[in-house]
Amino acid sequence: MNITASYIRRNLQGRYDPREAGNLSRIICCEILGQQTVDYYLGKDIILSVKEEQELESILSRLHNFEPIQYILGEARFLGRTFRVTPGVLIPRPETEELVEMMLKELSPVSRVLDVGTGSGCIAISLAKELPESQVTAWDVSGEALSIAAANSKALQASVRFEQRDVLTYEPCVADCYDVIVSNPPYVTEAEKQEMEHNVLDWEPSLALFVPDTDPLRFYRRIAVLGLEMLTSGGKLYFEINRAFGKDTVAMLCETGYRAVRLQKDISHNDRFVIAEK
Repeated sequence: MNITASYIRRNLQGRYDPREAGNLSRIICCEILGQQTVDYYLGKDIILSVKEEQELESILSRLHNFEPIQYILGEARFLGRTFRVTPGVLIPRPETEELVEMMLKELSPVSRVLDVGTGSGCIAISLAKELPESQVTAWDVSGEALSIAAANSKALQASVRFEQRDVLTYEPCVADCYDVIVSNPPYVTEAEKQEMEHNVLDWEPSLALFVPDTDPLRFYRRIAVLGLEMLTSGGKLYFEINRAFGKDTVAMLCETGYRAVRLQKDISHNDRFVIAEK
């Protein structure tokens, strides 16, 4: 019997549902304490040193405060690659993986791509790795995020140019010329805070999450306006969106002058992506 795994699950009772507690138990045993996955599933126990016991108690204390396991690990997986993450960047989501997979099916192998609000760099780096002949640029307003993204790019040997830009105030120049602009910007309204889990609300950067209730499309609108100047003819916008504002985002892009605007659902059948052509 795996006494350590059982102890972890019991310790997390009341804070996490049984399925999530079991998943956290596996991650702690296998990815942090070094147990072989096959031994974990066979129910074999692990002998912990005093240092490892202390580490385990520290991890459980952090989980009791709803700190995401990705921040405890210091990394998250995205499309088969490992990205460093800290509370200075959002944890990559499966929906964003869907967005990148969609782009990889549609983009030319030789494209000039701009990722607005890059965070950990997961979108930009994944595109640069899968489309090595393309030129990928990534913006973020946060210096901390750019530092993490640049470190991820170096570790994964990707070719991405990172620039600190505030998209809400940036004025384009002649050198800004792209075939594609992609963005997963802040889109959670303040009113939606009460529905959010503690591990997101208390730990992930609010700068990358929230927009005012009075202007939920502020980033999409600004990027759309910039796209009119920065995109080549026929260039495309790819947005990950708040599922509550799919039709509003489509209407805004049509009014701004984009064509072939389409709204697509994610694997959970929620409105999640909007694609538009200049």
